[in-house]
Order: sequence, then structure tokens, then C-alpha cells
Amino acid sequence: MARLLKWLVGALLLVVLVIAAVAAGLKFWVGSNDFRERAAQQISGALGVPVQLESISVDVWPLPAVALGKVQIKSQPPLLLERVEARPVWGPLLHGRLEISTLLVRNATLPEQAVAAIAGAFQKRQPTAKEKGGGATTAATAYLPRRIVLDQVTWINAKGEGTTIDARAVLADDGLPASLAVQVRKGRFEGAKVTLERNAGDWQLLAAIASGTVSGKLRLQPAAKGAAPVLEGEIDSANLDVAALASRSRTLTGRVDAHTTLRASLRDPQALPDGLHTETHFTVRDAVVHGLDLAQAVKTVGMNRGGETRLDSLAGNVTTDGRTLQLSNLAASSGALSATGNVTVAPNRSLSGHISVNLSATAVGTALGVPLVVGGTLDSPTATLSRGAVLGGVIGTLIAPGVGTGAGVKLGDKLGEGLRGLLGK
Repeated sequence: MARLLKWLVGALLLVVLVIAAVAAGLKFWVGSNDFRERAAQQISGALGVPVQLESISVDVWPLPAVALGKVQIKSQPPLLLERVEARPVWGPLLHGRLEISTLLVRNATLPEQAVAAIAGAFQKRQPTAKEKGGGATTAATAYLPRRIVLDQVTWINAKGEGTTIDARAVLADDGLPASLAVQVRKGRFEGAKVTLERNAGDWQLLAAIASGTVSGKLRLQPAAKGAAPVLEGEIDSANLDVAALASRSRTLTGRVDAHTTLRASLRDPQALPDGLHTETHFTVRDAVVHGLDLAQAVKTVGMNRGGETRLDSLAGNVTTDGRTLQLSNLAASSGALSATGNVTVAPNRSLSGHISVNLSATAVGTALGVPLVVGGTLDSPTATLSRGAVLGGVIGTLIAPGVGTGAGVKLGDKLGEGLRGLLGK
């Protein structure tokens, strides 16, 4: 018995020594300049963009993994990844199949323009589903890692603004997220947390952002023959800080509650922002419109600039088609002032639309309603009288010079109504 035990211990020790020797040899070979250069060439060929690797290492303990150190993808601008680590599934690997269990990316900088360029170059190099006998999707999902970990990864958008996140994602067998957790470390939404959990045919969304909460459900409608799958969802937002949601503009501040429905075709993920359609009904509490005093704009016949308008209530609808935003059925009130209107925000942030502002007799001596044309930009909005109202205001003031500007505008506006068909807006 003692001799058998010695043989077992000796055999186990021999196996350990062999594995250690193989691991040491593998690490030496993988870490050589020749192997590193060949690996860089292979990755460059796959991506269609030159790639430089500073190091390649193989870790056996505590978990088997292959790591790439200081990866530079020489796009314009370049992508920089401090460490990329892949942990394979050893069972399939022993049978000649590569399956990634976990992919870890640490301390990376990803400019939006570079990612788009690399994705375009990569897609051009891939055969279509028809060319691969209809198996392109199956083949693609086979190589997707089952778990993705992002640690201090910074996304640089087209405007040069950076957002650093930590993220954990687990993918199901069909390549779609089973769960997702994201935390914003730095940037516009610093401190925000988002989770997504798959449940049967939909995903439950929960987020803490802009000092409020966002919750709802997303679902993926299967693609019909020849069509792309469609993403649909309903989302409720509560107590969000409007100023914190704006990227640059602080035109409006307050707390918003909203209900949103969304729909987007997933034919081309890169074009998702342009194909997204949303409809939102919102209410803003303690709303303040900065850069525009509606009461003064009315009193000064649209000549006033700057100031602010404090509102007791503000509600309306927002519709987005791609990057264009439409505000409709706007209704606002504050003491002696009330306003209704519709405004469009173009992709370049310019404003266009009309609002009708009503002031009570306590504000201007007589009840007054004036149509204003909204213009300018989100950062510098303007509100001026329409051409018909301006001409009518001048005529009204000439007819009734003794009753003051307010009454003149009111009378002029009535005359201007009849002239709008000839003069335009």
C-alpha cells in the first residue's frame, strides 16, 4: 500500500512537472518577438487595419488565459487598449473548437470615428450569409465570448467628449444579452448605473441617472423574411434633472417625468441613431426657460433678448425621427402668463417653430395674446413676432397711439391675421 501511494505521488508530481514545462515553453514561445509579430499580422489582416502589439502572454494560474498587452490599432484616430485578455472554454478547445469564455478589456480609449471606420473595414472583408451558405450568423455567434468585462474603458464621441465606464455583460447562446450592468465612472453621466436583465421574450431595464430613475421593458420582434428585426420598448422616467440630461445646452431646467415608446430597425446597428423613432409625453416640474423671457418678448414686440421664464407647469409631447426632434402640444403657465406651441430641433441644434403667448390684464393693463416665431439654437434661443403680427402691431399702434404698446399689438395682431395669407408666416 505504501509503495502504491509512492507511485501515485510520483506520477502526480511528474504530470505537474510536465504541465509546468509545457506552460513555461508555451509562455516563452508566445512571448517571443517572432510570434508577437505574426499575431499582429494575423489580427491586422482580419480587421483590415494595421495593429501593433507590445506583448503577448499566457497565464495558467489562477485561470488559463491569453493576454495582449498595449494593443494599438492604427486607425484614424488610433484605438489604444492597455490589456485585452481572453479566457477560452477548454472543453471545446480540446476538440479543435475555439470558444471564448470571458473577454476582458482594461484601460482602453475608443474614439467613435475610429470604431466606425474599423467596423466598416471589417464588414467589407466578411462573406455574406449567402456566400457562406446561410451560416454567417451561426458562425459569428459561435466566436462571441459568453462573458464580456470592460474595466475603465473610455468612449470618445464625435464631439471629442469622453465617457469612462465599467461594464459586465453575459451573452445567451443566440448572441443576445442575458444580462448587462454598466456604471459610468467619468463623463457626462458620471455616477449613472444601468442594468438590463433578460426575461423570456423581453428585457427589463432599470437605471439610476440624472438624480432620477428610468425603468421599462424592451423586446425584439423577430425578423420577417427579407426584413430586419425590430427593437420596441416602453420606458417610464421619473424625477430626472433636465439640465443633467443636456449635453451642453442649459436652456431648460427642472424635473421631468415622462412615458416613452420607441421603435428601431436593427438592419444596420451603426445607423441605429438615425433609424430610431420615439414618442414621449412629458411633464416638467419647477421648469425655468433660460435665455428667453416670454413676457418681455411680448411687451417689447419681440425685441427683448435674454432673461428667463419661470413656469408653474410645462407639458407636451416629444417625437424623434433619427436625429430630428419635434416638440408638439406644448402647454406652459406661470401666473399671468400662459403659452402653447410647437417647436422643431434640427440635428444641428437650430430651432424653428411657433408659440402663442398670452398675458393677463394684470401684466400689461389689458389681456394680450401674441404669436411668436421661435428661432436661434438650443444654446441661444430667440422669440420674435411673425411678419404679419409685426405689421399689424405697427398699424395698431398708429391707430391707437394713446392706449400703449400692449393694446396696439393686440389690435395689430387682429389686423395681422388677415395679412398672413399674403405675407407668409
